Amino acid sequence: MTLDDYLYYIILPALSIAILLVFFRFFKGPTISDRVVAVDLLVTMGIGVIAVYSILSHQPTFLDIALILALIGFLATVAYSFYIQKRKDRDK
Repeated sequence: MTLDDYLYYIILPALSIAILLVFFRFFKGPTISDRVVAVDLLVTMGIGVIAVYSILSHQPTFLDIALILALIGFLATVAYSFYIQKRKDRDK
């Protein structure tokens, strides 16, 4: 095994612990904005897990899935921002 292989096996548990902490933030978040940020962070960490798995399994096809997941996460965040802006305009 090379140094890269060891690093991948360090990165995956670190990402797993970070995902657990973000789930805690998601469930504890007092506002919907906190939960949206937590979901966005979960998507980002999921992309990291998929990328590491793609490298470990030598299958670049998984990177396409990570790219699609990134696009969906971005669009969800933009949609939420649009919703918040419309709600503020309506309240004025």
